[in-house]
Amino acid sequence: MTRKQRRIWIVLLAGLGLGTATALTLTAFQDNLVFFLAPSDIASRNPGPERAFRLGGLVESGSLARGETPEGKPEARFRVTDGPVTIPVTYVGVLPDLFREGQGVVALGKLGRDGQFRASEVLARHDETYMPPEVADALKRSGHWDPAKGAPPPAATWNTLAPKPEKQGG
Repeated sequence: MTRKQRRIWIVLLAGLGLGTATALTLTAFQDNLVFFLAPSDIASRNPGPERAFRLGGLVESGSLARGETPEGKPEARFRVTDGPVTIPVTYVGVLPDLFREGQGVVALGKLGRDGQFRASEVLARHDETYMPPEVADALKRSGHWDPAKGAPPPAATWNTLAPKPEKQGG
C-alpha cells in the first residue's frame, strides 16, 4: 500500500468515526429533548404515548379535584385548556403553592392512550405579571390575547374560560 492510499484510508476512517460520533450525540439529544405543546397542538399532532413533552395552557375553572391514590399519596385532577381544546391531567404529588384554577400552568409528562395526560411535574406561574412564554404563545394562537391591543391583563381578569358544558346523551 502506498503512502497516498494509506492517507486516504486514514482520512476515510477519521470521517467515519466523526460521523458516527455525531450521529450518536444527536440521537442522545433527541431522546432528552422535551417539547412544549398546547392542547390544540396535541389535538392536531397526536404525540405518541411514550413521548414526554410539556403541556401548557390555563387550568380550566372548576376543573380541579383533589384526592389520594390507594397508596395515600396526594393526587390532583384538572383540565388544561387553550380555548378550543381541553386536555385532562392527572398529577400525583403536591401541587405548587401558586397553582390556581384560571392560571397559567406548564406540566411535564406523557399522554396516555386514553387521552389522559399523566404529569410527573407541574409548574405554576411566579407572580401576578408572569406568564410562561409558551402559555402566552398558545393564548395568542387561540385568539384569547392580542398583543397588538397591549400587554396581557392580570390573570384574574383575562381568564374568561369556563368549563365546557357536558353534552347530554340520549
